[in-house]
Amino acid sequence: MSKIAVIFPGQGAQYVGMAKDFYESFEDSKRVFDEAEEVLDIELKKICFEENDDINKTEFTQPAMVAAEVAIYEHLKNMGLKADVFAGLSLGEYSALAACGAMKLTDAIRTVRRRGILMQNEVPLGQGAMAAVIAMDADKIAEICENTEGNVQIANYNCPGQIVISGETEAIDKAIAALTKAGAKRVIKLNVSGPFHSKMLVPAGEKLYDYLADVELAESFAPYYCNVEAAEVTDASRVKELLKKQVYSSVRWQQTIENMIADGVDTFIEVGPGKTLSGFMKKINREMKCMNIATVDDLAKLEEINA
Repeated sequence: MSKIAVIFPGQGAQYVGMAKDFYESFEDSKRVFDEAEEVLDIELKKICFEENDDINKTEFTQPAMVAAEVAIYEHLKNMGLKADVFAGLSLGEYSALAACGAMKLTDAIRTVRRRGILMQNEVPLGQGAMAAVIAMDADKIAEICENTEGNVQIANYNCPGQIVISGETEAIDKAIAALTKAGAKRVIKLNVSGPFHSKMLVPAGEKLYDYLADVELAESFAPYYCNVEAAEVTDASRVKELLKKQVYSSVRWQQTIENMIADGVDTFIEVGPGKTLSGFMKKINREMKCMNIATVDDLAKLEEINA
């Protein structure tokens, strides 16, 4: 039997104006933004909808992205979309947790605000970095990282031919040189403020885990796939530990999608700004039905599901 997965993009896909048309058009989407802003000490709607610099600052980006993604999904759900499973890339995992019913929206918003601050502040600016490696085998990249002096590891398995590495700035620079010499098509240093999904953020993960102690999770919820193990999660007792590890562990996105397909998913709906995950899907498995819903105009694509 075919299954539908709703997937949510992570940090980097944000833009000013994301989900604004949903906010202005639909009461259910508006309610999500209003509720999210109410529990924060920031003007969330202004960050999402008006020209500003804060939208690209991690502590603001994270709650803004989750609010926008859940606002769009809430309307899709009320339109009658029935998803079987959920997943999100890095930050997007929190949108998945809210969408699948594991975590209340207000708790997800508060948690990602705290997560953003912890990730931002753990490593002093300039001491950590990330780089995208294009067109090189993942095992070879892992081997070079292991043989590089200093702290560097794979942060994201995005799709075949696109891996992201993360760690100490000096170690990243050495790894870039080694990867280029070993035949990588391109290695691009990313414009990020820290070494996300690296062991340098273990203390941030531990602090987040302490914060999560007071966050209530539902006992039952629709299945979601976690980044750390690329596996389906239905047991509430495992969620907080997985979210702690997610801060400093590799995001196994390619493996997540492959496992979903193996479990019977054949339709993927990317909900939120941009087309990042749809682009990855083309490289993971072009045969799957995949669409992105980022604007009200995109709602017409849902007709393809029943076609």
